[in-house]
Amino acid sequence: MSNLTIAGKEFNSRLIVGTSRYPDPDTMLRSLEASGTDFITLSIRRLNLTSPNGQESIMNMIDRSKYSILPNTAGCFTAKEAVLTAQLAREALETNWIKLEVIGDDETLFPDVTELLKAAEELISDGFIVLPYCNDDPITCRKLADMGCAAVMPLGAPIGSGMGIRNPYNIQIIRDMIDIPLIVDAGVGTASDAALAMELGVDGILMNSAIAQAEHPIVMAKAMKLAVEAGRLAYEAGRIPKRLYAKASSPVDGMINS
Repeated sequence: MSNLTIAGKEFNSRLIVGTSRYPDPDTMLRSLEASGTDFITLSIRRLNLTSPNGQESIMNMIDRSKYSILPNTAGCFTAKEAVLTAQLAREALETNWIKLEVIGDDETLFPDVTELLKAAEELISDGFIVLPYCNDDPITCRKLADMGCAAVMPLGAPIGSGMGIRNPYNIQIIRDMIDIPLIVDAGVGTASDAALAMELGVDGILMNSAIAQAEHPIVMAKAMKLAVEAGRLAYEAGRIPKRLYAKASSPVDGMINS
């Protein structure tokens, strides 16, 4: 199975994992290990960027020689907020990579497309490597790709819903329309959802709640690792065409006729 490459950087795993909502820090760390990920995302608004002792600072727990860090702008509702949050992340964490989130409201958590496009354009101009969370809208994804985003990250379903891939046809259209990495972000609930997404041809999956909120997060992390690998291998292998009628799997040539 080929590795995931974004903005010239290669990752061993095609699974990106979030760091919030776990029962405790130990479960988080063991889940990250079980998932096989080497790329994790964290919310800047959950971090205490001024106190080295803040919340047992998550950054003190993360081995940065093992995991690449993708800070995100979760909780931002305007382009101005998101840009400022990204700049704080770059200063504090010494990375110009950012997962860009600009939310339209705090009930649906759907992206605000107008503010998202504005923030993405400004951050790219400021030298950021931008990975935007967006709707599964092919036109928005194409605009984000054209302006220079390093990847696009459309939702599979609303954040934390666990509803799976609600519109696989849009994901397929997006895959056909863009030539940068396509990462499904949000909505995956279980391993079969992850495998389906990968079979559609996406380059990777970002998930948090599906692992962190599972009854057994560490076990689910392992399941997601295997599902992502299986789905990608199936995509690379190329499935047989779907047929309405049966087609014999054994040769019919040379059969004995009575």
